[in-house]
Amino acid sequence: MLTIQNVTYGYKTNHNVLENFSLNYEEPGIYGLLGKNGTGKSTLLYLIMGLLRPHSGKIVFDGKNTEKRIPEALQDMFIVPEEYNLPNVNLSDYVKVLKPFYPNFDEELMIKLLNMFEMTSMNGTQPDENGIPEINLGSLSMGQKKKIYMCIALATRTKLLVMDEPTNGLDIPSKSQFRKVVAQGMRDDQMIIISTHQVRDVETLLDHVTIIEQNAVLLNQKMDIDKPVNLEELFIDALNRSAIGAL
Repeated sequence: MLTIQNVTYGYKTNHNVLENFSLNYEEPGIYGLLGKNGTGKSTLLYLIMGLLRPHSGKIVFDGKNTEKRIPEALQDMFIVPEEYNLPNVNLSDYVKVLKPFYPNFDEELMIKLLNMFEMTSMNGTQPDENGIPEINLGSLSMGQKKKIYMCIALATRTKLLVMDEPTNGLDIPSKSQFRKVVAQGMRDDQMIIISTHQVRDVETLLDHVTIIEQNAVLLNQKMDIDKPVNLEELFIDALNRSAIGAL
């Protein structure tokens, strides 16, 4: 489904964040993109979405080159960045603007997921005629914005959904609910890529794990539900083996 082939990208001419980087994800599922801060995880996500253009190489999702940002492809891709601002409008108005770009948008699913995050009853919030809670997006804390935006993202029902450090800013109960929301909200043929360095937050959620460091893929393997592993130990072990190999 997703092919990253010999991609090179850098923000400065004398330093490439990624160089001849390749990676393949062949089937739907939840993929964890793990690595220390500064290893190029966010850059890779933006390249996958076509928001950045590689200096060389190409990225293809579902048979389409993402760099070209074809409308047909864009309606099946959505990103939850690490940081973002939401406009000072009601959620229902925001959804009305968003829906034409995402033909599979599911309002009922969004409301269900918002309820799981306990956002539908926040501060005595009342629903509109469609059942969407009348929440002013501009008045929310960062954690509240993250929860709402993740519900919106899953409700778009895109084939590809990427999330960059989605649990940053969430309290412990919300992190637990995040895992349930993603599991409940994803579709069977969907690929979700979660970039994070907080491995404990996603350990029980992932179908597949990729660990990158210094422009290299240290580990790229499917998780075996019959043989659970400590993801933090796996992460540290991969980094240690990489450090020893560099000596």
